[in-house]
Amino acid sequence: MECKVGMVSLGCSKNRVDSEEILGELVRRGFTPVSSPEDAEVIIVNTCGFIESAKVDSLDTVFDMVKYKNEASCRLLVVCGCLTERYYDELREELPEADLIWGVRDHSGLADAIEQRLGFSAYGLSACAHSPKSSRILTTPSYRAYLRIADGCDNRCTYCAIPIIRGGRRSYPMEQLIAEAKELAEGGVTELTVIAQDTSAYGIDIYGKPKLAELLTALADIEKLHWIRLLYTYPNTVDEKLIDTINANPKICNYIDMPIQHIDPDILRAMNRHGTAEHIRSITDYIRNANPDFILRTTAIVGFPGETDAQFDALREFFKAHPYDRLGAFTYSPEDGTPAAAMDNQVPEKVRQHRLDRLMRDQMAVSLAANKRRIGSICEVLVDEISDGVAFCRSYAEAAEVDGFIRVRLSDVSKIKCGDYINVRITGAETYDLDAEPINP
Repeated sequence: MECKVGMVSLGCSKNRVDSEEILGELVRRGFTPVSSPEDAEVIIVNTCGFIESAKVDSLDTVFDMVKYKNEASCRLLVVCGCLTERYYDELREELPEADLIWGVRDHSGLADAIEQRLGFSAYGLSACAHSPKSSRILTTPSYRAYLRIADGCDNRCTYCAIPIIRGGRRSYPMEQLIAEAKELAEGGVTELTVIAQDTSAYGIDIYGKPKLAELLTALADIEKLHWIRLLYTYPNTVDEKLIDTINANPKICNYIDMPIQHIDPDILRAMNRHGTAEHIRSITDYIRNANPDFILRTTAIVGFPGETDAQFDALREFFKAHPYDRLGAFTYSPEDGTPAAAMDNQVPEKVRQHRLDRLMRDQMAVSLAANKRRIGSICEVLVDEISDGVAFCRSYAEAAEVDGFIRVRLSDVSKIKCGDYINVRITGAETYDLDAEPINP
């Protein structure tokens, strides 16, 4: 008799990989994944605990799942992930609705605990062989996947709880990552997105120096991969060698996500951000000069404790002088246990929000102008969705789940399917999205 398991994965793509590994472990033991909570005998909520809004969303989702214990076939509600790792004792007291609370580590141990709660004899699962590390069960479309190259972080930014939750950086051996990427490619993945809390520091802890450029080169040698994309780099370890490696290999998208968070030196020091404002400026200029079509993505925090109007204005001026194609900005959120939460001169929420609005209005103009410059150009796109004769696609310039899309109206939808790569001509531009027409091969 099979046991059906449903997964609700919240938060970032790193957390998504945890969810996929947990599902892989359970499938190896005889469980069957289902997409609807109504059908699941085990519901797992993999939570996010990064900022306050994510905590609220995680708890709301848990309570949404509670009803399936009463109204459907669910026998076991499991809550795991960053929120439970951070607040394990509190949640055991305050969340009796959860049958099992787990953290972020030891997926095999979590599977053991689930089996024990259910009872082996009920499902005959005790006969399943416990083989070595199992394959992931992808929760992304079959043609794209994330490759997590490290877990944890050594940067210790004063506003960030990730080291509290996940500990210091632990890079995975290169041969293990290449084997995983090959397995994904053999399973149909053509777009691989490389992730970690800090991808550009990959390898320092096990090789003594950053090895991301070498890893990217090795991944590009995997024949069935078509695009390799890089997210979550850290400015002080983004150097000319890394950029040159990306530019030199046609499989590696000319796209880098490099969160700078701020540009004012005093704010960067208060954030405990490594590297300097001068390096941020110089590497940004190097990228632009090396390849004008290179896509730069970043994030910024406004309203950090002590941020003055002048320091915020300096951030705005930096982005005007060094425009980034993509910008995700956030108001500072004080997090339990972080040094920044105890700092003096906390900026009022109203001021934080006002600064965010101003910065994002600036970025909307930058984004629209950049998109308009693409009108008339020809590019290769990956088809993500088809609806009512329109294909929603991405080029090298758009990362999945965080950037906009390119709408392509199709005259014959029977010739195109999701996961296909097609050539299009850009015909129209909005602030974040584009329109295009297909080019017949």
